[in-house]
Amino acid sequence: MGYEPQTEFGTPEVLSDVAVTLTIDGRQVTVPAGTSVMRAAGSCGGSIPSLCATDSVEAFGSCRMCLVEIEGARGLPASCTTPVAEGMVVHTQTERLARVRKGVMELYISDHPLDCLTCSANNDCELQDTAAEVGLRDVRYGYDGANHLGAAIDASNPYFDFDPSKCIACSRCVRACDEVQGTLALTIDGRGFASKVSAGQADDNFLSSECVSCGACVAACPTATLQEKAVKELGKPERAVITTCAYCGVGCTFRAEMKGEQLVRMVPWKDGKANRGHSCVKGRFAWGYANHQDRILSPMIRDSIEDPWREVSWDEALTFTAGKLNAIKAQYGARALGGITSSRCTNEEVWLVQKLIRSGFGSNNVDTCARVCHSPTGYGLSKTFGTSAGTQDFDSVMDADVVLVIGANPTDGHPVFASRLKRRLRQGAKLIVIDPRRIDLVRSPHIEAAHHLALQPGTNVAVLTAIAHVIVTEGLADEAFVRERCDLDEYQDWARFVSDQRHSPEALEAVTRVPAAELRAAARLYATGGNGAIYYGLGVTEHSQGSSTVIAIANLAMATGNIGRRGVGVNPLRGQNNVQGSCDMGSFPHELPGYRHISDSATRELFEHDWGVALDAEPGLRIPNMLDAAIDGSFRALYVQGEDILQSDPNTHHVAAGLKAMDCVIVHDLFLNETANYAHVFLPGSTFLEKTGTFTNAERRIQMVRKVMEPANGGLEDWQVTQALANAMGLGWTYSDAGEIMDEIARLTPSFAGVSHARLDAEGSLQWPVNAAHPDGSPIMHEDGFVRGKGKFIVTDYVPTDEKTGPRFPLLLTTGRILSQYNVGAQTRRTENTVWHPEDLLEMHPTDAENRGLNDGDWVKLTSRTGETTLRVTVTDRVAPGVVYTTFHHPATQANVVTTEFSDWATNCPEYKVTAVQVMPSNGPSEWQETYASWSEKSRRITPVAAE
Repeated sequence: MGYEPQTEFGTPEVLSDVAVTLTIDGRQVTVPAGTSVMRAAGSCGGSIPSLCATDSVEAFGSCRMCLVEIEGARGLPASCTTPVAEGMVVHTQTERLARVRKGVMELYISDHPLDCLTCSANNDCELQDTAAEVGLRDVRYGYDGANHLGAAIDASNPYFDFDPSKCIACSRCVRACDEVQGTLALTIDGRGFASKVSAGQADDNFLSSECVSCGACVAACPTATLQEKAVKELGKPERAVITTCAYCGVGCTFRAEMKGEQLVRMVPWKDGKANRGHSCVKGRFAWGYANHQDRILSPMIRDSIEDPWREVSWDEALTFTAGKLNAIKAQYGARALGGITSSRCTNEEVWLVQKLIRSGFGSNNVDTCARVCHSPTGYGLSKTFGTSAGTQDFDSVMDADVVLVIGANPTDGHPVFASRLKRRLRQGAKLIVIDPRRIDLVRSPHIEAAHHLALQPGTNVAVLTAIAHVIVTEGLADEAFVRERCDLDEYQDWARFVSDQRHSPEALEAVTRVPAAELRAAARLYATGGNGAIYYGLGVTEHSQGSSTVIAIANLAMATGNIGRRGVGVNPLRGQNNVQGSCDMGSFPHELPGYRHISDSATRELFEHDWGVALDAEPGLRIPNMLDAAIDGSFRALYVQGEDILQSDPNTHHVAAGLKAMDCVIVHDLFLNETANYAHVFLPGSTFLEKTGTFTNAERRIQMVRKVMEPANGGLEDWQVTQALANAMGLGWTYSDAGEIMDEIARLTPSFAGVSHARLDAEGSLQWPVNAAHPDGSPIMHEDGFVRGKGKFIVTDYVPTDEKTGPRFPLLLTTGRILSQYNVGAQTRRTENTVWHPEDLLEMHPTDAENRGLNDGDWVKLTSRTGETTLRVTVTDRVAPGVVYTTFHHPATQANVVTTEFSDWATNCPEYKVTAVQVMPSNGPSEWQETYASWSEKSRRITPVAAE
């Protein structure tokens, strides 16, 4: 597409079943009741000048540019704040209006720099456009006297500047921060002529303030007051392509605005159904990694991990790799080979990797990062509901009356969804937070959780069972729903179990550390407060009872009837952009695409017929099993696309030992990540900006990813690299584009049967299942009944983790993410986001710090049964005494060197959230860190290809 601006209607859309017809400038228009006159005019092709109005925030009525004449009404009302009425007759273009608008514009321009030709917003400025629209040619007031023209620029933020000399005090940035983002970091300070936008306190700038750099203020600004640094440096974009963000599982839609092959800025797309025109700091600004100097653009090989890398051609790299894989297969058998798909790659790319492993390698040894994050979600929801995914779309939260957030930190991990949640909370919905840490949602501007159940890490099942006990024993269950929609015998068995006195809040208080009265109040609120929605994250799944906790959550939703309609449901907040899609595409060793077990002969025959090859009927190895088998010598080769298991998976020493034992490790990625230290082949990947395909977000929404520039690795998208490797192994694949791969997905995967690239281009997005029963997709699941038939209640008894504290390791470590960084940090660490989070820090309660003689910022040694690392400590009461918390974004820390191999009983998802540790003062990096840093530097040596 060209660089056409997104359509602007001035005020937000109003939803109403009542229609109103009015006349605007002689044209009849019918709109929903409650619509503003300004929006009604825009909907019929009219244009009313404005400066303070934008359709992303509520009407404000301060600029006085949008005045109109309404027959029978006194004065000149502002069209942005005036709702339509039946039979209303509106005039938007009269001599009187022209005179008033021009006079108002003169006042604005008299205190505004006249540097339009050199301004970075030239030809992209609403003030400039509006001045032209009202026909302003001169200013009668002159430029003498007091003004704001000398105000200093605030350039503190790494991504945008604030130039107060160009500010017209329209408050759009303030309102966007309040209404869209929900941070309330900005305000209008002063009154009258002294009014100015202020970020925080008087001595704050944008960087030091509470601003989270979501970009909402920049998007709302009608002038060059708030402007991206990239636009100032590169100039106005020339074209735009609609694509999907490659960070978290929210799946925001963006306009990638380009100048030639250079990305100038990412602007959230207002028609994006997941983000509704909003963004976070990562998606909006943190795309610079695509051009970072660390990026590897040439294939590389080496015979030994002790050798330096050698740059080679694609042909040589693929021939070398295929030769290694075929030789290993011939000597050790097909089950000696396996691979890991990427949750950062497209559905089409994941499909080809699992197809290569099954049809080319000849085994089912395929796994994905969901193994270490949301595999319990797939297990638990499939057992109870019949599907391995969340039940709602994100819009559904706006109909929730009570929201229960357990084991998730949406403001950091899923910030765009969090903004929508905060908006609903400000409207009056109640919030229950179950988390050992005081996350921002517990208390932030204009938001406070009704209940924060600060449980002991590892006791999720006990807390949920106690909640269920209250609901059942106090008669709060929705038995009509249960009788109609669920297996009644199983419900009664479950109800008897949870009703046992040993599961009461009082009996379990010693285990959970949650006050019984607080837990009872939270249970009553969820059961009786109206529409109850549950949102959860890795604080649920990354436990030895992760699957049990997911099942317990499903039990609660069914018992209270909170399933199958808007405003309710069970909603896993997926961590990576396509982790849902990677699971859908068959990335588990026991399941073919569509969550069908590999042992099912009918399903297997379907794929065998289409692929023309026999498939192994035995489930393959999970990631931990692959590493174990490598150490014992039976697993020899691994293809890893877009994942860094050495940094992300538990017990770093064990992962390193497994990788080191293999004969051939192939890393297909953007950078030489930590796993590549043990690799023999490096295949350079393509960023999301350089490929076409689809991502599936946490709400099952399938969206297009569109190429905005050519791949820098020699022109190959990741699916083309996988196809080239398959063909080097003799498979003879002939896909010509990613759309053909999606056609194969639709042909073989029932939930994707109605999906195609052409349809996604036409409709924007679709939520699976998309099939004959649901031709338009499924925003809400289980509306008329559960996919499995009757909802299944499953008893979940609390079993304490084997990871115990004691004299040697008296503290419990839990881990998580922070807003500015993403996953292992491979992308965000190569952007300006490091300004906010340059290193991993250890949060510790003041009591624990005092007992160890520690002060804020001190170096500490973090030790567990499996290893040790060092990092700096942050003393805070966010965590309870006895609990410490850190992130895992920086390889210098390698936080997973201390996590253990304890895992979920059903899925092997690691127990990242409960590790017994000791924390003591330290003088700096540990001996292991120094040794690892030296090895890593040695492993990254590159011998450039010889010049011809």
